[in-house]
Amino acid sequence: MGPQRFREVVGFHYEDFTVGEVIEHRPGRTVTEMDNVLMSMLSMNDAPLHIDHAYCESTPWGRPLVSSLVTLSIVGGMTARSTSGRTLANLGWGNIRLPHPVFVGDTLYSETEILGKRPSRSRPGEGIVSCRTTGTTAKGDVVIVFERSFLVPCRDRPGAEPAGRKGSE
Repeated sequence: MGPQRFREVVGFHYEDFTVGEVIEHRPGRTVTEMDNVLMSMLSMNDAPLHIDHAYCESTPWGRPLVSSLVTLSIVGGMTARSTSGRTLANLGWGNIRLPHPVFVGDTLYSETEILGKRPSRSRPGEGIVSCRTTGTTAKGDVVIVFERSFLVPCRDRPGAEPAGRKGSE
């Protein structure tokens, strides 16, 4: 933009995604009890498995499990800055798997592999990207895997640049 002046870039245009590339999303995020209780209540998931310590003492885990909706929200949210920074619409989520439980105090990390991309047939100047995101704990346990597709603008599409002041003023 000018000498010693840079604009932070959020997200990618369609052309910037490369099939097979992997994006590591940072920073990680430590799950708190407040995250679990608040999101469980917001999503109306009041199952005792997530919010009742006394009940959970008799489960195989011996303590509450973090709701899978919380895990999906945190890990999915970690990807937003890069994969969804310019996204026009999420088109679908699929193949959501939860191979390992998450507990309060676990720190989560995520990475996204770009699986495919193609120009939109119905929306000129836009493209569809598909990806697979994997969430892990700091110990390396895979806690969630999901696939997603989303619509992003091509670089030359009018309005493809994010809003904000123009130029280096």
